[in-house]
Amino acid sequence: MKIILSNRSGIPIYEQIKEQIKTSIFAGELQEDDLLPSIRQLARDLKISVITTTRAYSDLEQEGFIANVQGKGCFVLPRNTELARENAMHKMESGLGAAIAVAKMENITKETVIDRLNLLWEDEWGAAHE
Repeated sequence: MKIILSNRSGIPIYEQIKEQIKTSIFAGELQEDDLLPSIRQLARDLKISVITTTRAYSDLEQEGFIANVQGKGCFVLPRNTELARENAMHKMESGLGAAIAVAKMENITKETVIDRLNLLWEDEWGAAHE
């Protein structure tokens, strides 16, 4: 697992860690029962405070992504399909929102956007199932 931190992003470090681990889980890079680096090891690897990694892991545990097993470490929990769907919906809405903003800025009609969406949907769906 590779975590890249940015001091310039304006996003707290613990939040960056949390989001990158969640992304790895949703992408299937981290699987159920995978052992995460210890809190101290991750802090050492990233050259950050143990308090910061503790906060990231604590949030992930509260959100149902990982479990801390006393004396054994933190493990990835089984993938929650509802959570995965919610994440996918968020990404889709974000992309569609950007597309709609461009369309409105360029005076492209809703019908044209829907036609293009349908065309792309059919192209992608057909290509994925050939």
